Amino acid sequence: MTAPAPTTQASGRVSQSAFDGSRLRVILLLDIHDGAQQEFLDAYEHMRNQVASVPGHLSDQLCQSIENPSQWLITSEWESAPPFLAWVNSEEHLETVRPLHSCVRDTRSLRFSVLRETFGGGAGAAAPAGNGLQSAPRLGDGVVRHALTFTVRPGSESKVAEILAGYESPEARVDDTTRLCRTSLFMHGNRVVRAIEVRGDLLAALRHVARQPEVRAVEEALNPHLEQDRDLDDPQSARAFFTRAALPAVHHVASCGPRSPRVRRHALYYPARPGRGMDLARLLSRQDEIAAGDPHGPVRAATVFQRDDVVVRLVEVEGEPDAAPARVLGLEEPGSAAEAAPLLDTEALGLDGPPAGERDLLRLLSHTGMRLVTDRTAPGS
Repeated sequence: MTAPAPTTQASGRVSQSAFDGSRLRVILLLDIHDGAQQEFLDAYEHMRNQVASVPGHLSDQLCQSIENPSQWLITSEWESAPPFLAWVNSEEHLETVRPLHSCVRDTRSLRFSVLRETFGGGAGAAAPAGNGLQSAPRLGDGVVRHALTFTVRPGSESKVAEILAGYESPEARVDDTTRLCRTSLFMHGNRVVRAIEVRGDLLAALRHVARQPEVRAVEEALNPHLEQDRDLDDPQSARAFFTRAALPAVHHVASCGPRSPRVRRHALYYPARPGRGMDLARLLSRQDEIAAGDPHGPVRAATVFQRDDVVVRLVEVEGEPDAAPARVLGLEEPGSAAEAAPLLDTEALGLDGPPAGERDLLRLLSHTGMRLVTDRTAPGS
């Protein structure tokens, strides 16, 4: 007899999180070029020895389809999401997987928190609580959130903003199950952040957008202004650029309060001290969960994006941000500003020291605030 699942209440506010403390299961689906199976296996044997030494990695399995020899599957288990995200977004990861590129026709990566676990042996007993399982299922609005970030050459910011604001929106419908919902573009100095919301398959949506003539024209117009050179006609160059540009959403929370036409989207850029980006993202996510519990607060939703020492937070705010700087910054709870101080690169923000008081919070809000370039919502979204 299988033991009943624990009776836990799902979170209606947090729909996306890398910080639930649970183990992570990563599934990589691969379509291998015909005749390249042995080459792929040799590359994997070399790669797996390197991956085994990555902190947080627990195990992996390589599987081949019994029906189609070109279809392969790699599953890996990690102590939690943060160490995996730190590795998969690193230059080390790019170099590790480079030998696979010549063998692989297509890939798809899926990431899951482990929610329940049942062991065999006849009893079929569920795993006891507290062993790295996600405590409760997350609910949400069916929207997948992702972002890209890159820097442009200093002095080209105005031209880049003009290019990014002037293109025609691509077709929202991707296929019968996937649709583009919203795209927001922001700039902070010479850094560009493009936040994307998709209902359905994120990878299908990104490929759909990349094929649109109006988007391709924008990307080509941006090329002379990018700090990192790229050649979109070279698959390896394009892959390397967009891999480095990926800015994953690590946490999303929505308030249980009513929506209002006065709600506006803002973006905040928090440069972290070297090696402290994940800690800063975790702090902001925890503060957002507390804020979301107040149905009368000004913050209606918040998404934290993080890669290395780049942390960006999208905030849906009712009213003017200056009216509640601590809440909009995600630093309202007692001690949170002091906790954030050693994590923030205050010099990069142009601040003399950690924020201490409303005047400093207003200055921090001013320095972290990103310039809105364009915010487009698809009809019916």
